[in-house]
Amino acid sequence: MSRRSSTASADPARASSPPSSGPETWLALTTAPGRKEAERLAEALVGERLAACINILSPIRSVYRWRGEVEREDEALLLMKTTGERLESLRQRLLALHSYDTPEFLACRAGAGDPDYLRWITDSVG
Repeated sequence: MSRRSSTASADPARASSPPSSGPETWLALTTAPGRKEAERLAEALVGERLAACINILSPIRSVYRWRGEVEREDEALLLMKTTGERLESLRQRLLALHSYDTPEFLACRAGAGDPDYLRWITDSVG
């Protein structure tokens, strides 16, 4: 689904539609040690239809406690959009592919969103 519009004006009926909660949509987060691994993870997870879209933000600075020490690292953040039905499969596959011993995996249910976008997420991972 292209998110780019070929016209400058928005559809007034769509603009006045309230956000939809639709099917259960989730946003999951993880970090990777750099852009190269983030792109490898994103390609695999989207390719396997476990996520509809993954945004990569890089670099980010992470400060965290690991094995009793405060660590500081530049990392890449992955924002993964999926459905409730695919969430556990996404988590399991991410853990299998990731280079970290304990990769971050946090997930939040999307409370609402544009109905067309939510439908696109469901169709993309279905």
